[in-house]
Amino acid sequence: MRATDKLFAGSIPDIYDGLLVPLIFERYARDLAERIAVTRPQEVLETAAGTGVLTSAMASRLPADGRIVASDLNQPMLDRAARRHNLDGRVTWRQADALALPFDDQSFDIVACQFGVMFFPDKVKGYKEVRRVLRPRRRFFFSVWDRLVENEFAETVNDAVAAFLPKDPPAFMARTPHGYHDVGKIRNDLTAAGFSDVSIEAVAHVSKAPSPREPAVAFCQGTPLRNEIEARGASLEGATDAAAAALAKRFGKGPIEGRIKAHVIVATA
Repeated sequence: MRATDKLFAGSIPDIYDGLLVPLIFERYARDLAERIAVTRPQEVLETAAGTGVLTSAMASRLPADGRIVASDLNQPMLDRAARRHNLDGRVTWRQADALALPFDDQSFDIVACQFGVMFFPDKVKGYKEVRRVLRPRRRFFFSVWDRLVENEFAETVNDAVAAFLPKDPPAFMARTPHGYHDVGKIRNDLTAAGFSDVSIEAVAHVSKAPSPREPAVAFCQGTPLRNEIEARGASLEGATDAAAAALAKRFGKGPIEGRIKAHVIVATA
C-alpha cells in the first residue's frame, strides 16, 4: 500500500459521498447494520467510518440507548459525515488511527468496519487493536470487496485508466480496495490476532447508475485513484472521460447495471 491510498481529502469526500456511496456502499451498509442490530449492542465503535453511511444505518436500527463512536483516519471524511447525517446524541465523531485506537481495553460491545480493513497497512495489528477494545466474547463485524473481476464497474474503470496511462498505469483499485479478498488469508490474520468463531459470507448485489458518467466520476475523482492520476501529471477529466467511454461500451449509454460482490465477516473476541 502507498501513503496516498489512505488519503481522502480535497473534493474527494464530497464526490465519494454523493456518487460512490449510493453506487456501491448503501446496500452493504444496510445489510451490515441489520446483522449488528440483532446483537442489541449498547456501545459500538466504528472504524474507517468514512462519510457515515454505515453509521447512519446502525443508528436507525440500534436500541434507543445505544451509542456509536464513529472514527476515521481522515478528518475531512468525518466532517462530511457530520454535515450529512443529523445524529447528534447518538454518535460521537472521532478522528483515530485504527492501528492505534485511543480507547480503553474492553470498552465496546461491537466493533464495525465497512470496507476499511483493506486500508490497514498491518492487518493483524489492526485486528489486535479491535480485539483489545472489545469486551470478552463480543464481535467484530466487517466487510471487504471481492476480486476486481467480480466488481464490474470498478474493473472497467481500472482497465480504462490503465489504458489511458499505459506507461505507468495506476494500480490503486487492484492493490487496495480489491487487494484483500483471499478468505483464507483473512481467516488466518484474524486467528493470528486472537479471534475465534470466524464466519465469512459472500454477498453479491447489482450496482445501478443513471449513466456511465456517474461511476466514472465516482471512481476517478471520488477515491484515491484520483491521487494516482494527478501524481502522473495526467488530465483528471481525460481519465474520467476514458472511463466513461469504457463503461458505455461495456454496459450501454443509458442507465447501466453491473455486478458487485463482497465478503461479510464476523469474528468473536
